[in-house]
Amino acid sequence: MYRFIEDEATADIAFEATGKTLEDVLESSALATTNVMVRDLRKVSHIERVAFSVKGDSDEMLLFNFLQEIIFYKDAKQLLFSKYSIKLGKSSLECVALGEKIDQKRHDLVVDVKAVTLHLFELKRTKGSWKAHVILDI
Repeated sequence: MYRFIEDEATADIAFEATGKTLEDVLESSALATTNVMVRDLRKVSHIERVAFSVKGDSDEMLLFNFLQEIIFYKDAKQLLFSKYSIKLGKSSLECVALGEKIDQKRHDLVVDVKAVTLHLFELKRTKGSWKAHVILDI
């Protein structure tokens, strides 16, 4: 689950994602990142399957690197994803993402995300759940 935070970042977009597990909050953060770029995630079909992995020396950096990888696929391969299956390892993450090439006629594109920022970036475990705070540079 995620929600966008209004008026926190002047030229950027902020969101807060939550989940019962670390995998849940990673998936919610990925969906929020994609939802910043395309208005309706349901219009992103599961045509292409992409498997990738990222590493991080902390859970926070794993989330940061994961979101950066999603942005990389959007920039380098013109791919948007609307489903993420995540498996965690020690200091690593394996992801299978489902989506398709950007289609400006079908996808209602909102803004272009350039990067994840470290400004106010946070991932923490709370009582019985996880919470992430992310600001995206647009």
